[in-house]
Amino acid sequence: MPEMTPLEARLTKENEALREENARQAQENIRQQQEIKILREKIDLLVRRVFGSSSEKVDTDQLLLALEGAEAKKPEASSDALAALEAEPEKTAKPNRKSKKKGGLTDELLDSLPAVEVVLVPEEVRAEPEAYRLVDEVITKQLDYQPPRYVCNKIIRQRFARIHEPHRPPVIAELPTMLERSKAGPGLLASILTAKYCDHLPLYRQQQIAKWRHGIELSRQDMARWVGLAAEWLRPIYQNIVGGVLDDEYAQVDESVIKYLEPGSGRAQHGYFWAIKRPGGDAVFHWATTRAATVLAKILPADFSGIIQCDGYGAYPAFAKRHGPPITLAACWAHARREFVEASQTGANKADALLIVRLIGHLYAIEARLREHGARAKLRAVIRAAESQPVMERIGAILKHWKKRRRHLPASQMGKAINYTLTVWNGLRVFVGNGRIEIDNNEVENAIRPTAVGKKNWLFIGDAEAGERSAIVFTVIEACRRRGIDPFEYLREVFTRMPLLAAADYPSLATDD
Repeated sequence: MPEMTPLEARLTKENEALREENARQAQENIRQQQEIKILREKIDLLVRRVFGSSSEKVDTDQLLLALEGAEAKKPEASSDALAALEAEPEKTAKPNRKSKKKGGLTDELLDSLPAVEVVLVPEEVRAEPEAYRLVDEVITKQLDYQPPRYVCNKIIRQRFARIHEPHRPPVIAELPTMLERSKAGPGLLASILTAKYCDHLPLYRQQQIAKWRHGIELSRQDMARWVGLAAEWLRPIYQNIVGGVLDDEYAQVDESVIKYLEPGSGRAQHGYFWAIKRPGGDAVFHWATTRAATVLAKILPADFSGIIQCDGYGAYPAFAKRHGPPITLAACWAHARREFVEASQTGANKADALLIVRLIGHLYAIEARLREHGARAKLRAVIRAAESQPVMERIGAILKHWKKRRRHLPASQMGKAINYTLTVWNGLRVFVGNGRIEIDNNEVENAIRPTAVGKKNWLFIGDAEAGERSAIVFTVIEACRRRGIDPFEYLREVFTRMPLLAAADYPSLATDD
Protein backbone atom coordinates (compact mmCIF):
# COMPACT_ATOMS: atom_id res chain seq x y z
CA MET A 1 0.00 0.00 0.00
CA PRO A 2 1.55 3.28 -1.06
CA GLU A 3 2.31 5.74 1.66
CA MET A 4 0.05 8.75 1.99
CA THR A 5 1.39 12.09 1.10
CA PRO A 6 1.60 14.66 3.89
CA LEU A 7 -1.48 16.41 2.49
CA GLU A 8 -3.50 13.18 2.44
CA ALA A 9 -2.41 12.31 5.97
CA ARG A 10 -3.43 15.73 7.19
CA LEU A 11 -6.83 15.50 5.45
CA THR A 12 -7.42 12.02 6.87
CA LYS A 13 -6.60 13.23 10.36
CA GLU A 14 -8.92 16.19 9.97
CA ASN A 15 -11.72 13.93 8.70
CA GLU A 16 -11.33 11.67 11.72
CA ALA A 17 -11.43 14.70 14.01
CA LEU A 18 -14.57 15.95 12.25
CA ARG A 19 -16.25 12.56 12.58
CA GLU A 20 -15.41 12.47 16.29
CA GLU A 21 -16.71 16.01 16.68
CA ASN A 22 -19.90 15.14 14.81
CA ALA A 23 -20.41 12.08 17.01
CA ARG A 24 -19.81 14.19 20.13
CA GLN A 25 -22.23 16.87 18.89
CA ALA A 26 -24.84 14.21 18.13
CA GLN A 27 -24.52 12.83 21.67
CA GLU A 28 -24.72 16.36 23.06
CA ASN A 29 -27.85 17.05 21.00
CA ILE A 30 -29.48 13.88 22.32
CA ARG A 31 -28.58 14.86 25.89
CA GLN A 32 -29.91 18.39 25.42
CA GLN A 33 -33.12 17.13 23.85
CA GLN A 34 -33.69 14.83 26.81
CA GLU A 35 -32.95 17.67 29.22
CA ILE A 36 -35.32 20.02 27.35
CA LYS A 37 -38.00 17.34 27.44
CA ILE A 38 -37.62 16.88 31.20
CA LEU A 39 -37.58 20.64 31.85
CA ARG A 40 -40.72 21.12 29.77
CA GLU A 41 -42.43 18.41 31.79
CA LYS A 42 -41.43 20.17 35.02
CA ILE A 43 -42.60 23.57 33.75
CA ASP A 44 -45.90 22.15 32.55
CA LEU A 45 -46.43 20.38 35.88
CA LEU A 46 -45.54 23.54 37.81
CA VAL A 47 -47.98 25.63 35.76
CA ARG A 48 -50.72 23.11 36.43
CA ARG A 49 -49.98 23.05 40.14
CA VAL A 50 -50.07 26.83 40.40
CA PHE A 51 -52.89 27.71 38.01
CA GLY A 52 -54.70 24.46 37.30
CA SER A 53 -57.46 22.56 39.03
CA SER A 54 -56.60 20.77 42.24
CA SER A 55 -58.59 17.73 41.17
CA GLU A 56 -56.66 14.62 40.18
CA LYS A 57 -59.31 13.45 37.73
CA VAL A 58 -57.95 12.94 34.26
CA ASP A 59 -59.87 13.28 31.01
CA THR A 60 -58.20 10.87 28.60
CA ASP A 61 -59.42 12.88 25.58
CA GLN A 62 -58.17 16.23 26.81
CA LEU A 63 -55.56 17.94 24.63
CA LEU A 64 -52.60 19.47 26.41
CA LEU A 65 -51.41 22.90 25.41
CA ALA A 66 -47.70 23.56 25.21
CA LEU A 67 -46.27 26.66 26.85
CA GLU A 68 -45.86 28.42 23.52
CA GLY A 69 -49.58 28.03 22.90
CA ALA A 70 -49.46 25.26 20.30
CA GLU A 71 -51.75 22.31 20.74
CA ALA A 72 -50.01 19.10 21.69
CA LYS A 73 -51.04 16.04 19.78
CA LYS A 74 -52.40 13.12 21.65
CA PRO A 75 -49.50 10.65 21.97
CA GLU A 76 -49.76 7.38 20.18
CA ALA A 77 -50.14 4.44 22.52
CA SER A 78 -47.31 1.95 22.36
CA SER A 79 -47.91 -1.66 21.41
CA ASP A 80 -47.33 -2.78 25.00
CA ALA A 81 -49.73 -0.18 26.36
CA LEU A 82 -52.35 -0.98 23.72
CA ALA A 83 -52.07 -4.69 24.45
CA ALA A 84 -52.49 -4.03 28.15
CA LEU A 85 -55.46 -1.77 27.52
CA GLU A 86 -57.11 -4.33 25.26
CA ALA A 87 -56.68 -6.92 27.97
CA GLU A 88 -58.45 -4.69 30.48
CA PRO A 89 -61.70 -6.13 31.83
CA GLU A 90 -64.72 -4.15 30.83
CA LYS A 91 -66.12 -1.89 33.46
CA THR A 92 -69.28 -3.23 34.96
CA ALA A 93 -72.23 -1.02 34.31
CA LYS A 94 -73.39 0.73 37.43
CA PRO A 95 -77.11 0.80 38.04
CA ASN A 96 -78.72 4.18 37.68
CA ARG A 97 -79.61 5.60 41.03
CA LYS A 98 -81.72 8.60 41.67
CA SER A 99 -79.59 11.22 43.30
CA LYS A 100 -80.85 12.35 46.65
CA LYS A 101 -80.61 15.97 47.58
CA LYS A 102 -78.13 16.41 50.39
CA GLY A 103 -77.98 19.41 52.67
CA GLY A 104 -79.66 22.69 51.86
CA LEU A 105 -82.38 24.49 53.79
CA THR A 106 -84.73 21.56 54.17
CA ASP A 107 -87.83 21.56 56.39
CA GLU A 108 -86.13 18.95 58.58
CA LEU A 109 -83.24 21.31 59.22
CA LEU A 110 -85.47 24.30 59.94
CA ASP A 111 -87.71 22.27 62.28
CA SER A 112 -84.67 21.17 64.30
CA LEU A 113 -83.68 24.76 65.14
CA PRO A 114 -85.08 26.92 67.95
CA ALA A 115 -88.07 28.81 66.58
CA VAL A 116 -88.65 32.55 66.93
CA GLU A 117 -92.27 33.28 66.08
CA VAL A 118 -93.17 36.48 64.28
CA VAL A 119 -96.95 36.98 63.92
CA LEU A 120 -98.10 39.30 61.13
CA VAL A 121 -101.64 40.69 61.48
CA PRO A 122 -103.32 42.58 58.61
CA GLU A 123 -103.81 46.31 59.15
CA GLU A 124 -107.60 46.07 58.75
CA VAL A 125 -107.77 43.41 61.47
CA ARG A 126 -105.72 45.59 63.82
CA ALA A 127 -108.08 48.46 63.19
CA GLU A 128 -111.25 46.41 63.80
CA PRO A 129 -110.33 43.14 65.60
CA GLU A 130 -113.89 42.42 66.83
CA ALA A 131 -115.11 42.15 63.23
CA TYR A 132 -112.80 39.25 62.33
CA ARG A 133 -112.21 35.69 63.48
CA LEU A 134 -109.08 33.58 62.92
CA VAL A 135 -109.57 30.98 60.19
CA ASP A 136 -106.09 29.43 59.86
CA GLU A 137 -102.40 30.30 59.65
CA VAL A 138 -99.97 30.36 56.74
CA ILE A 139 -96.49 29.56 58.03
CA THR A 140 -93.34 30.58 56.15
CA LYS A 141 -90.01 29.31 57.40
CA GLN A 142 -86.64 30.95 56.85
CA LEU A 143 -83.19 30.56 58.29
CA ASP A 144 -81.97 33.53 60.31
CA TYR A 145 -78.94 34.38 62.39
CA GLN A 146 -78.52 36.15 65.72
CA PRO A 147 -75.02 37.61 66.18
CA PRO A 148 -73.09 36.69 69.33
CA ARG A 149 -72.63 39.18 72.13
CA TYR A 150 -70.27 39.77 75.00
CA VAL A 151 -71.54 39.53 78.58
CA CYS A 152 -70.02 40.02 82.00
CA ASN A 153 -70.00 37.04 84.36
CA LYS A 154 -70.45 38.32 87.90
CA ILE A 155 -69.11 35.63 90.20
CA ILE A 156 -70.70 36.40 93.54
CA ARG A 157 -69.10 34.68 96.52
CA GLN A 158 -71.24 35.19 99.57
CA ARG A 159 -69.46 35.52 102.91
CA PHE A 160 -71.10 33.92 105.96
CA ALA A 161 -70.51 34.29 109.70
CA ARG A 162 -71.63 31.88 112.38
CA ILE A 163 -74.63 33.16 114.27
CA HIS A 164 -73.70 31.67 117.62
CA GLU A 165 -69.95 32.07 117.21
CA PRO A 166 -69.45 35.64 116.01
CA HIS A 167 -65.82 35.59 117.12
CA ARG A 168 -64.85 33.09 114.41
CA PRO A 169 -63.81 34.47 111.00
CA PRO A 170 -66.45 34.43 108.26
CA VAL A 171 -66.32 31.76 105.57
CA ILE A 172 -66.38 32.29 101.81
CA ALA A 173 -66.22 29.95 98.82
CA GLU A 174 -62.75 29.70 97.30
CA LEU A 175 -62.28 30.99 93.79
CA PRO A 176 -60.92 28.16 91.59
CA THR A 177 -57.26 28.63 90.69
CA MET A 178 -58.05 28.73 86.99
CA LEU A 179 -60.39 31.68 87.43
CA GLU A 180 -57.84 33.53 89.53
CA ARG A 181 -55.31 33.40 86.68
CA SER A 182 -57.62 34.70 83.95
CA LYS A 183 -60.35 37.26 83.56
CA ALA A 184 -61.60 35.45 80.49
CA GLY A 185 -64.76 33.43 81.01
CA PRO A 186 -65.34 29.90 79.65
CA GLY A 187 -67.35 31.19 76.70
CA LEU A 188 -64.70 33.75 75.71
CA LEU A 189 -61.92 31.16 75.89
CA ALA A 190 -63.95 28.72 73.81
CA SER A 191 -64.74 31.46 71.30
CA ILE A 192 -61.09 32.48 70.88
CA LEU A 193 -59.90 28.89 70.42
CA THR A 194 -62.73 28.03 68.02
CA ALA A 195 -62.14 31.15 65.93
CA LYS A 196 -58.37 30.53 65.80
CA TYR A 197 -58.24 26.78 65.25
CA CYS A 198 -61.58 26.09 63.49
CA ASP A 199 -62.28 29.31 61.60
CA HIS A 200 -58.55 30.09 61.23
CA LEU A 201 -58.86 33.71 62.38
CA PRO A 202 -55.57 35.07 63.71
CA LEU A 203 -55.69 36.83 67.05
CA TYR A 204 -55.19 40.26 65.49
CA ARG A 205 -58.31 39.76 63.35
CA GLN A 206 -60.29 38.65 66.40
CA GLN A 207 -59.05 41.79 68.12
CA GLN A 208 -60.31 43.93 65.23
CA ILE A 209 -63.70 42.19 65.15
CA ALA A 210 -64.18 42.69 68.90
CA LYS A 211 -63.35 46.39 68.59
CA TRP A 212 -65.22 47.28 65.39
CA ARG A 213 -68.38 45.24 65.92
CA HIS A 214 -68.73 45.17 69.69
CA GLY A 215 -66.66 48.05 71.02
CA ILE A 216 -64.55 45.71 73.18
CA GLU A 217 -60.82 46.39 73.52
CA LEU A 218 -59.03 43.03 73.68
CA SER A 219 -55.26 42.93 73.88
CA ARG A 220 -53.54 40.44 71.62
CA GLN A 221 -51.04 39.78 74.40
CA ASP A 222 -53.90 38.87 76.75
CA MET A 223 -55.53 36.63 74.15
CA ALA A 224 -52.21 34.86 73.48
CA ARG A 225 -51.77 34.30 77.20
CA TRP A 226 -55.33 32.94 77.47
CA VAL A 227 -54.68 30.55 74.59
CA GLY A 228 -51.59 29.27 76.41
CA LEU A 229 -53.53 28.76 79.65
CA ALA A 230 -56.41 27.05 77.82
CA ALA A 231 -54.01 24.67 76.08
CA GLU A 232 -52.49 23.68 79.42
CA TRP A 233 -55.96 23.01 80.83
CA LEU A 234 -56.70 20.81 77.80
CA ARG A 235 -53.49 18.82 78.19
CA PRO A 236 -55.07 16.02 80.34
CA ILE A 237 -57.73 15.50 77.65
CA TYR A 238 -55.01 15.53 75.00
CA GLN A 239 -53.02 12.87 76.85
CA ASN A 240 -56.14 10.74 77.17
CA ILE A 241 -56.64 10.89 73.38
CA VAL A 242 -52.96 10.04 72.80
CA GLY A 243 -53.31 6.91 74.90
CA GLY A 244 -56.35 5.78 72.92
CA VAL A 245 -54.61 6.24 69.56
CA LEU A 246 -51.38 4.45 70.49
CA ASP A 247 -53.12 1.52 72.20
CA ASP A 248 -53.78 -0.01 68.79
CA GLU A 249 -51.16 -1.83 66.71
CA TYR A 250 -51.99 0.09 63.54
CA ALA A 251 -51.56 3.83 62.99
CA GLN A 252 -51.35 6.20 60.05
CA VAL A 253 -48.68 8.90 60.23
CA ASP A 254 -48.15 12.06 58.22
CA GLU A 255 -46.39 15.39 58.72
CA SER A 256 -47.03 18.94 57.56
CA VAL A 257 -44.66 21.89 57.57
CA ILE A 258 -45.60 24.93 59.68
CA LYS A 259 -43.44 28.04 59.94
CA TYR A 260 -42.61 29.46 63.35
CA LEU A 261 -40.64 32.41 64.69
CA GLU A 262 -37.31 31.90 66.40
CA PRO A 263 -35.94 35.01 68.15
CA GLY A 264 -32.65 36.16 66.68
CA SER A 265 -32.89 34.14 63.47
CA GLY A 266 -34.25 37.04 61.41
CA ARG A 267 -36.68 34.83 59.48
CA ALA A 268 -39.39 32.24 60.03
CA GLN A 269 -38.13 28.69 60.59
CA HIS A 270 -39.70 25.43 59.46
CA GLY A 271 -41.48 23.36 62.08
CA TYR A 272 -43.69 20.32 61.63
CA PHE A 273 -47.01 19.00 62.83
CA TRP A 274 -46.79 15.21 62.98
CA ALA A 275 -50.23 13.61 62.90
CA ILE A 276 -50.91 10.07 64.08
CA LYS A 277 -54.35 8.61 63.49
CA ARG A 278 -56.03 5.35 64.28
CA PRO A 279 -58.30 4.64 61.27
CA GLY A 280 -61.86 5.04 62.41
CA GLY A 281 -60.61 6.69 65.60
CA ASP A 282 -59.00 9.90 66.80
CA ALA A 283 -56.01 11.79 65.45
CA VAL A 284 -53.19 13.19 67.58
CA PHE A 285 -50.95 16.10 66.61
CA HIS A 286 -47.34 16.42 67.77
CA TRP A 287 -45.15 19.46 67.26
CA ALA A 288 -41.47 19.27 66.38
CA THR A 289 -38.90 21.63 64.92
CA THR A 290 -37.42 18.87 62.77
CA ARG A 291 -38.57 16.20 60.33
CA ALA A 292 -35.96 13.67 61.38
CA ALA A 293 -36.66 10.07 62.34
CA THR A 294 -35.79 10.91 65.95
CA VAL A 295 -39.18 12.63 66.26
CA LEU A 296 -40.95 9.32 65.72
CA ALA A 297 -38.90 7.81 68.53
CA LYS A 298 -40.26 10.51 70.86
CA ILE A 299 -43.85 10.15 69.63
CA LEU A 300 -44.26 6.37 69.57
CA PRO A 301 -43.72 4.34 72.75
CA ALA A 302 -40.57 2.25 72.97
CA ASP A 303 -42.66 -0.94 73.10
CA PHE A 304 -44.84 -0.05 70.10
CA SER A 305 -45.04 -2.81 67.51
CA GLY A 306 -47.37 -3.20 64.60
CA ILE A 307 -48.07 -1.43 61.33
CA ILE A 308 -47.38 2.20 60.43
CA GLN A 309 -48.96 3.48 57.23
CA CYS A 310 -47.09 6.41 55.72
CA ASP A 311 -45.70 7.90 52.54
CA GLY A 312 -42.28 7.19 51.05
CA TYR A 313 -40.36 9.67 53.22
CA GLY A 314 -37.03 8.17 54.31
CA ALA A 315 -37.50 8.92 58.02
CA TYR A 316 -40.01 6.09 58.39
CA PRO A 317 -37.79 3.19 57.23
CA ALA A 318 -34.91 4.69 59.22
CA PHE A 319 -37.04 4.69 62.36
CA ALA A 320 -38.39 1.19 61.72
CA LYS A 321 -34.83 -0.12 61.32
CA ARG A 322 -33.63 1.35 64.63
CA HIS A 323 -36.80 0.66 66.60
CA GLY A 324 -36.62 -2.35 68.87
CA PRO A 325 -39.98 -4.15 68.44
CA PRO A 326 -40.82 -5.11 64.84
CA ILE A 327 -42.62 -2.52 62.74
CA THR A 328 -44.14 -3.07 59.31
CA LEU A 329 -44.42 -0.08 56.99
CA ALA A 330 -47.56 0.05 54.84
CA ALA A 331 -47.36 2.44 51.91
CA CYS A 332 -50.13 4.65 50.54
CA TRP A 333 -51.64 3.96 47.11
CA ALA A 334 -52.95 7.53 46.92
CA HIS A 335 -49.38 8.83 46.86
CA ALA A 336 -48.40 6.36 44.13
CA ARG A 337 -51.46 7.25 42.08
CA ARG A 338 -50.70 10.96 42.45
CA GLU A 339 -47.28 10.43 40.88
CA PHE A 340 -48.80 8.85 37.76
CA VAL A 341 -51.57 11.46 37.57
CA GLU A 342 -48.91 14.17 37.48
CA ALA A 343 -47.00 12.19 34.85
CA SER A 344 -50.13 11.98 32.71
CA GLN A 345 -50.47 15.76 32.79
CA THR A 346 -47.03 16.48 31.36
CA GLY A 347 -48.00 15.40 27.85
CA ALA A 348 -45.16 12.91 27.38
CA ASN A 349 -45.91 9.18 27.60
CA LYS A 350 -49.45 10.03 28.60
CA ALA A 351 -50.93 6.68 27.54
CA ASP A 352 -48.58 4.73 29.82
CA ALA A 353 -49.39 6.91 32.82
CA LEU A 354 -53.13 6.67 32.20
CA LEU A 355 -52.85 2.88 31.99
CA ILE A 356 -51.41 2.72 35.52
CA VAL A 357 -53.96 5.25 36.80
CA ARG A 358 -56.72 3.10 35.38
CA LEU A 359 -55.36 -0.07 36.99
CA ILE A 360 -55.06 1.68 40.36
CA GLY A 361 -58.65 2.80 39.85
CA HIS A 362 -59.67 -0.88 39.81
CA LEU A 363 -58.11 -1.28 43.27
CA TYR A 364 -60.10 1.68 44.57
CA ALA A 365 -63.30 0.37 42.97
CA ILE A 366 -62.89 -2.87 44.93
CA GLU A 367 -62.37 -0.88 48.16
CA ALA A 368 -65.45 1.25 47.46
CA ARG A 369 -67.56 -1.87 47.05
CA LEU A 370 -66.24 -3.30 50.31
CA ARG A 371 -67.06 -0.08 52.16
CA GLU A 372 -70.52 0.04 50.63
CA HIS A 373 -71.30 -3.42 51.98
CA GLY A 374 -69.69 -2.74 55.37
CA ALA A 375 -67.18 -5.57 54.99
CA ARG A 376 -65.15 -6.49 58.05
CA ALA A 377 -61.41 -7.26 58.15
CA LYS A 378 -61.68 -10.99 57.38
CA LEU A 379 -63.96 -10.50 54.39
CA ARG A 380 -61.82 -7.65 53.08
CA ALA A 381 -58.73 -9.86 53.22
CA VAL A 382 -60.47 -12.62 51.26
CA ILE A 383 -61.84 -10.27 48.56
CA ARG A 384 -58.51 -8.48 48.23
CA ALA A 385 -56.64 -11.77 47.80
CA ALA A 386 -59.06 -12.82 45.07
CA GLU A 387 -59.52 -9.54 43.21
CA SER A 388 -56.92 -6.94 44.25
CA GLN A 389 -53.90 -9.25 44.20
CA PRO A 390 -54.06 -9.98 40.43
CA VAL A 391 -54.38 -6.27 39.65
CA MET A 392 -51.37 -5.49 41.81
CA GLU A 393 -49.28 -8.22 40.21
CA ARG A 394 -50.14 -6.79 36.83
CA ILE A 395 -49.12 -3.28 37.86
CA GLY A 396 -45.84 -4.54 39.29
CA ALA A 397 -45.02 -6.59 36.18
CA ILE A 398 -45.67 -3.62 33.87
CA LEU A 399 -43.57 -1.19 35.91
CA LYS A 400 -40.66 -3.62 36.29
CA HIS A 401 -40.74 -4.31 32.55
CA TRP A 402 -40.69 -0.60 31.72
CA LYS A 403 -37.84 0.06 34.13
CA LYS A 404 -35.79 -2.86 32.80
CA ARG A 405 -36.18 -1.66 29.21
CA ARG A 406 -35.49 1.95 30.27
CA ARG A 407 -38.70 2.90 28.53
CA HIS A 408 -38.83 6.24 30.37
CA LEU A 409 -36.04 8.58 31.36
CA PRO A 410 -35.29 8.21 35.09
CA ALA A 411 -35.39 12.01 35.55
CA SER A 412 -38.75 12.39 33.78
CA GLN A 413 -41.98 12.60 35.75
CA MET A 414 -42.98 9.14 34.54
CA GLY A 415 -39.57 7.75 35.45
CA LYS A 416 -39.88 9.23 38.94
CA ALA A 417 -43.37 7.76 39.33
CA ILE A 418 -42.13 4.29 38.35
CA ASN A 419 -39.11 4.52 40.65
CA TYR A 420 -41.20 5.75 43.62
CA THR A 421 -43.79 3.00 43.22
CA LEU A 422 -41.24 0.22 42.93
CA THR A 423 -39.25 1.60 45.87
CA VAL A 424 -42.27 1.33 48.20
CA TRP A 425 -43.71 -1.75 46.46
CA ASN A 426 -43.43 -4.03 49.49
CA GLY A 427 -45.31 -1.45 51.55
CA LEU A 428 -48.01 -1.14 48.88
CA ARG A 429 -48.65 -4.88 49.10
CA VAL A 430 -49.31 -4.89 52.86
CA PHE A 431 -53.00 -3.94 52.62
CA VAL A 432 -53.78 -6.98 50.45
CA GLY A 433 -52.81 -9.51 53.11
CA ASN A 434 -54.28 -7.64 56.09
CA GLY A 435 -57.95 -6.69 56.09
CA ARG A 436 -57.43 -4.09 58.82
CA ILE A 437 -55.14 -1.97 56.68
CA GLU A 438 -56.59 0.76 54.48
CA ILE A 439 -55.53 1.17 50.88
CA ASP A 440 -54.17 4.65 51.62
CA ASN A 441 -53.59 7.04 54.51
CA ASN A 442 -56.16 9.60 53.36
CA GLU A 443 -57.76 9.58 56.81
CA VAL A 444 -54.70 11.10 58.46
CA GLU A 445 -54.25 13.53 55.56
CA ASN A 446 -57.85 14.69 56.01
CA ALA A 447 -57.22 15.12 59.72
CA ILE A 448 -54.12 17.24 59.13
CA ARG A 449 -55.78 19.37 56.42
CA PRO A 450 -57.12 22.05 58.85
CA THR A 451 -53.56 22.97 59.76
CA ALA A 452 -52.78 23.51 56.08
CA VAL A 453 -55.87 25.71 55.70
CA GLY A 454 -55.03 27.65 58.83
CA LYS A 455 -51.43 28.48 57.93
CA LYS A 456 -52.65 30.27 54.82
CA ASN A 457 -54.35 32.77 57.14
CA TRP A 458 -51.99 33.07 60.08
CA LEU A 459 -48.84 32.26 58.02
CA PHE A 460 -46.79 31.11 61.04
CA ILE A 461 -47.05 30.40 64.75
CA GLY A 462 -45.38 32.52 67.37
CA ASP A 463 -42.60 30.27 68.63
CA ALA A 464 -41.71 26.66 69.24
CA GLU A 465 -43.72 26.53 72.49
CA ALA A 466 -46.76 27.90 70.66
CA GLY A 467 -46.48 24.93 68.30
CA GLU A 468 -46.95 22.49 71.16
CA ARG A 469 -49.98 24.41 72.41
CA SER A 470 -51.46 24.44 68.92
CA ALA A 471 -50.96 20.68 68.63
CA ILE A 472 -52.97 20.16 71.82
CA VAL A 473 -55.86 22.34 70.68
CA PHE A 474 -55.89 20.90 67.15
CA THR A 475 -56.13 17.40 68.64
CA VAL A 476 -59.14 18.29 70.78
CA ILE A 477 -60.82 20.17 67.91
CA GLU A 478 -60.31 17.20 65.55
CA ALA A 479 -61.81 14.86 68.16
CA CYS A 480 -64.90 17.09 68.28
CA ARG A 481 -65.14 17.21 64.49
CA ARG A 482 -64.96 13.44 64.15
CA ARG A 483 -67.83 13.01 66.61
CA GLY A 484 -69.97 15.77 65.14
CA ILE A 485 -69.71 17.86 68.31
CA ASP A 486 -69.77 21.65 68.22
CA PRO A 487 -66.23 22.52 69.41
CA PHE A 488 -67.38 25.82 70.92
CA GLU A 489 -70.04 24.15 73.07
CA TYR A 490 -67.64 21.39 74.11
CA LEU A 491 -64.81 23.76 75.05
CA ARG A 492 -67.18 26.04 76.94
CA GLU A 493 -68.47 23.03 78.89
CA VAL A 494 -64.90 21.90 79.64
CA PHE A 495 -63.75 25.31 80.83
CA THR A 496 -66.90 25.64 82.94
CA ARG A 497 -66.61 22.28 84.68
CA MET A 498 -62.83 21.87 84.90
CA PRO A 499 -62.24 24.47 87.67
CA LEU A 500 -64.67 22.58 89.88
CA LEU A 501 -63.13 19.13 89.31
CA ALA A 502 -60.17 17.39 90.87
CA ALA A 503 -57.31 16.42 88.55
CA ALA A 504 -58.27 12.75 88.89
CA ASP A 505 -61.69 13.54 87.37
CA TYR A 506 -60.37 15.29 84.23
CA PRO A 507 -60.69 12.14 82.06
CA SER A 508 -64.47 12.42 82.48
CA LEU A 509 -64.32 15.54 80.30
CA ALA A 510 -62.88 13.63 77.34
CA THR A 511 -65.06 13.29 74.26
CA ASP A 512 -66.77 9.92 74.03
CA ASP A 513 -67.64 8.03 70.87
